[in-house]
Amino acid sequence: MPSIDFQRAKEVLTGLFKQAEESFQARAPFIKNPKIIKATEIVFLSKTQSYREVLLGCALARYLNREINIRHPYVSQGADSFNGRSLDEEVINPFLQDKLIPSSKGAYLAVFRRNVKLDESITKGLKHKAGYEAMLEIITILEESSSPEVESIIIHLLFKFIELREAAVIPVAKISRLSLEQFKTLIERILSVQSGGFIPVLLAVAMLHTLKKFYSLDWSIEWQGINVADKASGAGGDITVKQNEKMLLSIEVTERPIEKARVVSTFNTKIVRGGIEEYLFVYSNLVPAEDAYQIARTYFSQGHEINFLKAQEWIVNNLATMGQKGRRLFNEEFVNLLDSPLVSSQIKVSWNEILKEMVSA
Repeated sequence: MPSIDFQRAKEVLTGLFKQAEESFQARAPFIKNPKIIKATEIVFLSKTQSYREVLLGCALARYLNREINIRHPYVSQGADSFNGRSLDEEVINPFLQDKLIPSSKGAYLAVFRRNVKLDESITKGLKHKAGYEAMLEIITILEESSSPEVESIIIHLLFKFIELREAAVIPVAKISRLSLEQFKTLIERILSVQSGGFIPVLLAVAMLHTLKKFYSLDWSIEWQGINVADKASGAGGDITVKQNEKMLLSIEVTERPIEKARVVSTFNTKIVRGGIEEYLFVYSNLVPAEDAYQIARTYFSQGHEINFLKAQEWIVNNLATMGQKGRRLFNEEFVNLLDSPLVSSQIKVSWNEILKEMVSA
């Protein structure tokens, strides 16, 4: 009987899931075949969760071992069969549960029991026939596809699972107390999560609200989504800090390189037009180019402050100064922001996974 290495299956699933997340973040489905797209849509709209979970297992089995007959998910069904239930229980279901994706408690126990084959013979006895028929359509395509094509189908299935997760309510993990060292690690790791620049903005907003509360500052803090153009919104940057309606500071949070040309463009389109005296670039990891600092010095002589701060260093240094009370406030502010419907499930799941690993360590 053809075998499946479950450890290898987990590794493949993890790697392809990252590609699916990147595809989802870009709002660009990985596959273009209209036949697959339509059939997958029907499977995922079905009330029977088992269809999509078993389909993912079949696709993964096909990818890992082409000698397998993916219509035979029970070992008693012949020399070309595979243990579909074990693959689901050992790999597929735990993976979906770990990623907080809605899934069944046992796909094979719920629907595909009693040594059934994945063909038209059981259609009559099923409650939601359209979903199963669409599942069989994709199985036929998998049988006829090359390994790269099967890989693309798996990524598309994972893309659809991520859509399910986005529609679900994901609870954000909370932790009551972290040391300064733990915060340093936590911020470094959460900044490494791909978010299109959204995570650095959330961190900066959480820190500003923490400073406001800790020092009882008369600030109003306005911020916008990372994908909202500053020009369209009328804002000078991603975050604006005001006091008595007077602008104190405009902040641009960025993951992109900061070079002279970008500083000049920001000065001409935002700083001069908005009459901004204090402008701050908060960057994730890429250190600003030397010519960016040079042009900032030139603008300083003209009465405009343009400064550059690394997000992690700025936050950690403030947390060190404010002590335990400040760290507790920051923790509360950031978790509250994460809990917002504006924040994608992908970011929430990444946060939960990082916290889980830190607590385990």
